[in-house]
Amino acid sequence: MTMTEDGPRAATAPHEERTMRITLRVWRQENAASPGKMVSYRLDDVSPDMSFLEMLDVLNEQLIMEGQDPVAFDHDCREGICGMCGVMINGRAHGNGMHDGAVQTTTCQLHMRSFKDGDTIDVEPWRATAFPVIKDLAVDRRAFDRIIQAGGYISVPTGTAPEAHATPVPKKDADNAFDAATCIGCGACVAACPNASSMLFTAAKVTHLGLLPQGQPERDDRVVNMVAQQDREGFGGCTNIGECSAACPKGISMETISRLNHDLLGALRAGARPKS
Repeated sequence: MTMTEDGPRAATAPHEERTMRITLRVWRQENAASPGKMVSYRLDDVSPDMSFLEMLDVLNEQLIMEGQDPVAFDHDCREGICGMCGVMINGRAHGNGMHDGAVQTTTCQLHMRSFKDGDTIDVEPWRATAFPVIKDLAVDRRAFDRIIQAGGYISVPTGTAPEAHATPVPKKDADNAFDAATCIGCGACVAACPNASSMLFTAAKVTHLGLLPQGQPERDDRVVNMVAQQDREGFGGCTNIGECSAACPKGISMETISRLNHDLLGALRAGARPKS
Protein backbone atom coordinates (compact mmCIF):
# COMPACT_ATOMS: atom_id res chain seq x y z
CA MET A 1 0.00 0.00 0.00
CA THR A 2 1.09 3.57 -0.66
CA MET A 3 -0.23 6.66 1.06
CA THR A 4 -1.68 9.48 -1.05
CA GLU A 5 -3.53 12.67 -0.23
CA ASP A 6 -6.76 10.75 -0.80
CA GLY A 7 -5.76 7.88 1.49
CA PRO A 8 -4.10 4.49 1.05
CA ARG A 9 -3.94 3.02 -2.45
CA ALA A 10 -2.70 -0.33 -3.72
CA ALA A 11 0.70 -0.17 -5.37
CA THR A 12 0.64 -0.53 -9.16
CA ALA A 13 2.28 -3.70 -10.42
CA PRO A 14 5.28 -3.13 -12.68
CA HIS A 15 4.41 -3.18 -16.37
CA GLU A 16 4.95 -6.61 -17.87
CA GLU A 17 5.48 -6.86 -21.61
CA ARG A 18 3.05 -9.19 -23.29
CA THR A 19 4.83 -12.09 -24.96
CA MET A 20 3.71 -14.94 -27.15
CA ARG A 21 4.45 -18.60 -27.57
CA ILE A 22 4.89 -19.49 -31.23
CA THR A 23 5.34 -22.81 -33.00
CA LEU A 24 7.37 -22.55 -36.20
CA ARG A 25 7.37 -25.14 -38.96
CA VAL A 26 10.44 -24.25 -41.01
CA TRP A 27 11.62 -25.74 -44.30
CA ARG A 28 15.08 -27.26 -43.78
CA GLN A 29 17.13 -28.28 -46.83
CA GLU A 30 20.89 -28.73 -46.98
CA ASN A 31 21.22 -27.73 -50.66
CA ALA A 32 19.42 -27.80 -54.00
CA ALA A 33 20.28 -31.47 -54.56
CA SER A 34 19.14 -32.67 -51.13
CA PRO A 35 15.56 -33.46 -50.12
CA GLY A 36 13.98 -31.04 -47.69
CA LYS A 37 11.40 -31.28 -44.94
CA MET A 38 9.43 -29.15 -42.50
CA VAL A 39 10.89 -29.09 -38.98
CA SER A 40 8.97 -27.81 -35.94
CA TYR A 41 10.43 -25.45 -33.36
CA ARG A 42 8.82 -23.77 -30.36
CA LEU A 43 9.67 -20.23 -29.29
CA ASP A 44 8.61 -18.77 -25.95
CA ASP A 45 8.65 -15.11 -24.95
CA VAL A 46 8.28 -13.74 -28.47
CA SER A 47 7.68 -10.00 -28.31
CA PRO A 48 4.92 -8.65 -30.57
CA ASP A 49 7.27 -5.75 -31.36
CA MET A 50 9.81 -8.05 -32.99
CA SER A 51 10.03 -8.10 -36.76
CA PHE A 52 9.65 -11.50 -38.38
CA LEU A 53 13.39 -11.62 -39.11
CA GLU A 54 14.23 -10.71 -35.51
CA MET A 55 12.08 -13.65 -34.46
CA LEU A 56 14.13 -15.88 -36.80
CA ASP A 57 17.29 -14.43 -35.21
CA VAL A 58 15.98 -15.54 -31.80
CA LEU A 59 15.31 -19.01 -33.20
CA ASN A 60 18.84 -19.22 -34.58
CA GLU A 61 20.34 -18.13 -31.26
CA GLN A 62 18.36 -20.89 -29.59
CA LEU A 63 19.53 -23.46 -32.16
CA ILE A 64 23.18 -22.42 -31.82
CA MET A 65 22.97 -22.70 -28.02
CA GLU A 66 21.60 -26.23 -28.49
CA GLY A 67 24.42 -27.12 -30.87
CA GLN A 68 22.17 -27.28 -33.94
CA ASP A 69 22.59 -25.77 -37.40
CA PRO A 70 20.91 -22.34 -37.63
CA VAL A 71 18.28 -21.63 -40.29
CA ALA A 72 19.72 -19.97 -43.40
CA PHE A 73 17.68 -17.05 -44.73
CA ASP A 74 18.34 -14.00 -46.92
CA HIS A 75 18.44 -10.50 -45.41
CA ASP A 76 20.34 -7.24 -45.65
CA CYS A 77 18.97 -3.75 -44.96
CA ARG A 78 15.90 -4.87 -42.97
CA GLU A 79 14.18 -1.64 -43.99
CA GLY A 80 12.06 -2.92 -46.87
CA ILE A 81 14.38 -1.44 -49.50
CA CYS A 82 17.00 -3.93 -50.66
CA GLY A 83 14.73 -6.82 -51.71
CA MET A 84 16.94 -9.49 -50.13
CA CYS A 85 14.49 -10.90 -47.60
CA GLY A 86 11.60 -12.99 -48.74
CA VAL A 87 9.91 -16.17 -47.53
CA MET A 88 6.51 -17.79 -47.81
CA ILE A 89 4.66 -17.33 -44.52
CA ASN A 90 1.63 -19.55 -44.12
CA GLY A 91 1.56 -19.94 -47.88
CA ARG A 92 1.74 -16.21 -48.69
CA ALA A 93 4.70 -14.29 -50.08
CA HIS A 94 6.09 -12.05 -47.31
CA GLY A 95 3.00 -13.04 -45.29
CA ASN A 96 1.01 -10.35 -47.11
CA GLY A 97 -2.77 -10.30 -46.70
CA MET A 98 -2.96 -12.78 -43.83
CA HIS A 99 -5.07 -10.45 -41.70
CA ASP A 100 -7.80 -7.92 -42.37
CA GLY A 101 -6.39 -4.45 -42.92
CA ALA A 102 -2.88 -5.78 -43.51
CA VAL A 103 -0.74 -3.70 -45.84
CA GLN A 104 1.63 -4.98 -48.51
CA THR A 105 5.06 -5.26 -46.95
CA THR A 106 8.36 -7.11 -46.99
CA THR A 107 9.21 -9.93 -44.60
CA CYS A 108 11.58 -7.69 -42.65
CA GLN A 109 8.81 -5.14 -42.09
CA LEU A 110 6.26 -7.73 -40.96
CA HIS A 111 5.95 -7.68 -37.16
CA MET A 112 4.95 -10.45 -34.80
CA ARG A 113 1.93 -8.44 -33.62
CA SER A 114 0.33 -9.70 -36.82
CA PHE A 115 0.15 -13.12 -35.13
CA LYS A 116 -1.53 -14.43 -32.00
CA ASP A 117 -0.27 -16.28 -28.96
CA GLY A 118 -0.22 -20.00 -29.70
CA ASP A 119 -0.10 -19.63 -33.49
CA THR A 120 1.65 -22.18 -35.69
CA ILE A 121 3.51 -20.49 -38.55
CA ASP A 122 4.76 -22.27 -41.67
CA VAL A 123 7.90 -20.72 -43.17
CA GLU A 124 9.09 -21.83 -46.61
CA PRO A 125 11.41 -20.49 -49.35
CA TRP A 126 10.27 -19.02 -52.66
CA ARG A 127 9.03 -21.86 -54.88
CA ALA A 128 10.15 -21.55 -58.51
CA THR A 129 12.32 -23.54 -60.90
CA ALA A 130 14.27 -20.38 -61.66
CA PHE A 131 14.91 -19.82 -57.91
CA PRO A 132 16.76 -22.98 -56.79
CA VAL A 133 17.21 -23.42 -53.06
CA ILE A 134 20.71 -22.64 -51.78
CA LYS A 135 19.97 -23.75 -48.23
CA ASP A 136 16.85 -23.77 -46.07
CA LEU A 137 15.01 -20.48 -46.81
CA ALA A 138 17.74 -18.93 -48.98
CA VAL A 139 17.27 -19.15 -52.75
CA ASP A 140 19.37 -18.20 -55.78
CA ARG A 141 17.75 -15.18 -57.49
CA ARG A 142 20.54 -14.43 -59.95
CA ALA A 143 18.06 -15.09 -62.77
CA PHE A 144 16.75 -11.57 -62.08
CA ASP A 145 20.26 -10.17 -62.52
CA ARG A 146 20.59 -11.85 -65.89
CA ILE A 147 17.25 -10.43 -67.05
CA ILE A 148 18.45 -6.92 -66.17
CA GLN A 149 21.80 -7.55 -67.87
CA ALA A 150 19.91 -8.43 -71.05
CA GLY A 151 18.52 -4.91 -71.43
CA GLY A 152 17.85 -3.02 -68.22
CA TYR A 153 20.17 -0.13 -69.01
CA ILE A 154 20.42 3.08 -71.07
CA SER A 155 23.16 4.66 -73.20
CA VAL A 156 24.84 7.47 -71.30
CA PRO A 157 27.23 9.67 -73.33
CA THR A 158 30.36 10.67 -71.49
CA GLY A 159 31.08 14.31 -70.82
CA THR A 160 29.12 17.09 -69.17
CA ALA A 161 25.73 16.10 -67.80
CA PRO A 162 22.82 17.78 -69.57
CA GLU A 163 20.74 20.42 -67.83
CA ALA A 164 18.12 18.67 -65.72
CA HIS A 165 15.25 20.67 -67.25
CA ALA A 166 16.47 20.40 -70.84
CA THR A 167 14.20 17.41 -71.58
CA PRO A 168 10.68 17.89 -70.23
CA VAL A 169 8.87 14.70 -69.13
CA PRO A 170 5.05 14.67 -68.90
CA LYS A 171 3.88 14.42 -65.28
CA LYS A 172 1.85 11.25 -65.92
CA ASP A 173 4.81 9.50 -67.54
CA ALA A 174 7.13 10.57 -64.73
CA ASP A 175 4.72 9.30 -62.06
CA ASN A 176 4.25 5.95 -63.80
CA ALA A 177 7.99 5.58 -64.31
CA PHE A 178 8.68 6.26 -60.64
CA ASP A 179 5.97 3.79 -59.59
CA ALA A 180 7.55 1.06 -61.73
CA ALA A 181 11.04 1.95 -60.48
CA THR A 182 10.03 1.13 -56.89
CA CYS A 183 10.49 -2.58 -57.73
CA ILE A 184 13.11 -3.99 -55.33
CA GLY A 185 13.51 -7.34 -57.09
CA CYS A 186 12.52 -9.41 -54.07
CA GLY A 187 10.81 -12.13 -56.14
CA ALA A 188 7.48 -12.12 -54.32
CA CYS A 189 5.69 -11.80 -57.67
CA VAL A 190 7.28 -15.06 -58.84
CA ALA A 191 6.60 -16.87 -55.57
CA ALA A 192 2.95 -15.81 -55.50
CA CYS A 193 2.22 -16.62 -59.15
CA PRO A 194 0.81 -20.13 -59.79
CA ASN A 195 2.88 -20.16 -62.99
CA ALA A 196 6.04 -18.82 -61.29
CA SER A 197 6.06 -16.00 -63.85
CA SER A 198 8.45 -13.06 -63.53
CA MET A 199 6.40 -10.86 -65.84
CA LEU A 200 5.69 -8.17 -63.22
CA PHE A 201 9.39 -7.84 -62.41
CA THR A 202 10.44 -7.68 -66.06
CA ALA A 203 7.60 -5.29 -66.89
CA ALA A 204 8.62 -2.94 -64.07
CA LYS A 205 12.20 -2.80 -65.34
CA VAL A 206 11.10 -2.31 -68.96
CA THR A 207 8.44 0.27 -68.11
CA HIS A 208 10.42 2.60 -65.86
CA LEU A 209 13.04 3.07 -68.60
CA GLY A 210 10.67 2.99 -71.57
CA LEU A 211 8.55 5.85 -70.25
CA LEU A 212 11.47 8.26 -70.02
CA PRO A 213 13.30 10.03 -72.87
CA GLN A 214 16.64 8.56 -71.77
CA GLY A 215 15.32 5.04 -72.36
CA GLN A 216 14.16 5.49 -75.94
CA PRO A 217 17.32 4.51 -77.93
CA GLU A 218 17.26 0.90 -76.64
CA ARG A 219 13.51 0.64 -76.16
CA ASP A 220 12.80 -2.04 -78.78
CA ASP A 221 15.93 -4.09 -78.16
CA ARG A 222 15.41 -3.83 -74.41
CA VAL A 223 11.97 -5.40 -74.31
CA VAL A 224 12.65 -8.25 -76.74
CA ASN A 225 15.95 -9.19 -75.06
CA MET A 226 14.64 -9.03 -71.50
CA VAL A 227 11.55 -11.09 -72.33
CA ALA A 228 13.72 -13.63 -74.18
CA GLN A 229 16.08 -13.92 -71.21
CA GLN A 230 13.11 -14.33 -68.89
CA ASP A 231 11.99 -17.32 -70.94
CA ARG A 232 15.50 -18.80 -70.98
CA GLU A 233 15.62 -18.69 -67.18
CA GLY A 234 12.63 -21.01 -66.93
CA PHE A 235 10.02 -18.63 -65.55
CA GLY A 236 6.40 -19.48 -66.37
CA GLY A 237 4.09 -17.58 -68.66
CA CYS A 238 1.76 -14.81 -67.48
CA THR A 239 -1.97 -15.60 -67.50
CA ASN A 240 -3.10 -12.36 -65.80
CA ILE A 241 -4.17 -13.98 -62.52
CA GLY A 242 -3.02 -10.93 -60.54
CA GLU A 243 -1.38 -12.64 -57.56
CA CYS A 244 1.89 -10.91 -58.47
CA SER A 245 0.56 -7.41 -57.92
CA ALA A 246 -1.32 -8.46 -54.77
CA ALA A 247 1.89 -9.87 -53.24
CA CYS A 248 4.20 -7.07 -54.40
CA PRO A 249 5.40 -5.15 -51.32
CA LYS A 250 5.58 -1.97 -53.42
CA GLY A 251 2.11 -2.43 -54.92
CA ILE A 252 3.28 -2.32 -58.54
CA SER A 253 0.26 -2.42 -60.82
CA MET A 254 -0.42 -4.98 -63.52
CA GLU A 255 -0.67 -2.02 -65.89
CA THR A 256 3.09 -2.35 -66.23
CA ILE A 257 2.54 -5.78 -67.84
CA SER A 258 0.17 -4.17 -70.34
CA ARG A 259 2.86 -1.62 -71.19
CA LEU A 260 5.45 -4.37 -71.64
CA ASN A 261 3.12 -6.27 -74.01
CA HIS A 262 2.47 -3.06 -75.95
CA ASP A 263 6.20 -2.41 -76.29
CA LEU A 264 6.94 -6.02 -77.18
CA LEU A 265 4.38 -6.16 -79.99
CA GLY A 266 5.58 -2.82 -81.36
CA ALA A 267 9.20 -3.93 -81.26
CA LEU A 268 8.50 -7.22 -83.02
CA ARG A 269 6.51 -5.45 -85.73
CA ALA A 270 9.42 -3.07 -86.19
CA GLY A 271 11.72 -6.04 -86.79
CA ALA A 272 13.52 -6.21 -83.44
CA ARG A 273 14.69 -9.70 -82.54
CA PRO A 274 16.38 -11.01 -79.38
CA LYS A 275 20.10 -11.63 -79.31
CA SER A 276 21.00 -15.27 -79.76
